[in-house]
Amino acid sequence: MKNKPENWPIYASFIAFLLVYSGYPQDTILPLWPSDGVPNRIESDEKEIIVKGAIQRISFVQYPQIEVYLPSEANSTGKAMLIFPGGGYQILAYDWEGSDIAKFLNSKGIAGIVVKYRLPTSKSLENNQIVPLQDAQRAMRLTRYMAKNWNISDEKIGIIGFSAGGHLASTLGTHFEDEVYKYVDGADLLSARPDFMALVYPVISFSDSSTHSGSKTALLGDEPDAANITYFSNELHVTENTPPTILFHAADDKAVPPENSLLFFKALNEKGVPAELHIYPEGGHGFSLATKNRSLNRWTQHLYEWTFQF
Repeated sequence: MKNKPENWPIYASFIAFLLVYSGYPQDTILPLWPSDGVPNRIESDEKEIIVKGAIQRISFVQYPQIEVYLPSEANSTGKAMLIFPGGGYQILAYDWEGSDIAKFLNSKGIAGIVVKYRLPTSKSLENNQIVPLQDAQRAMRLTRYMAKNWNISDEKIGIIGFSAGGHLASTLGTHFEDEVYKYVDGADLLSARPDFMALVYPVISFSDSSTHSGSKTALLGDEPDAANITYFSNELHVTENTPPTILFHAADDKAVPPENSLLFFKALNEKGVPAELHIYPEGGHGFSLATKNRSLNRWTQHLYEWTFQF
């Protein structure tokens, strides 16, 4: 067993302070990393930008965090889902595909944990390509570490990702064992494997013609090498240990064609991983809860029913 670093007791005390100070579970916000131990970070004059409008957009994330939304204890199923908002790896559609989703999950007795992950377009990074996966792995491990505090089972923690956030979720689901950062504290002794996975109009492949070029360029740069293209084409890395997965897509999605979900579903099927795929006739890209589309908004009910098996 690895030894805990000297700063772990201080960080643990800080977490405890936040939990007590927040007062209400949905206001619990935890940093993913100790302030002096954020991996893959370099100092710069860059500042995080939050633009509030019909959709809240966050860019140039400097200090990643998780925002925890909990149902009442009486309604809790003991399940949780980490939520990865989309935005082409350039912004986070933070309420549209983040906190709104958490509130929906709460209405079904599921804890919703929004991950504000760092984006590869930031100049505050040493290795841009790997930083979203670093934050995703850490978010899963930290959630498992805090599970008892939040009245959730550490064996019922899933993930859900939208668009580029779906790419990050599928990256975590296929690369959870990869060592992408050095041990920080006791949370890192825990598994980063999600127990189940939901992908909503996800970017999956960077090698197939159906890829979303904006997400690919944002993550890998203008001239990515073949090794990175292969590494982040997640349909190529499905194994028997990939989490059970449900996928949702609209057939008329022109930004991220449904072939992305089809590729991943096919790979899951070939490896014998339980998988379910829903492709709706229309809905385009980025439909979130689809509250204004009578047929498409059924996807949330399908998601809820699917979670019963976990």
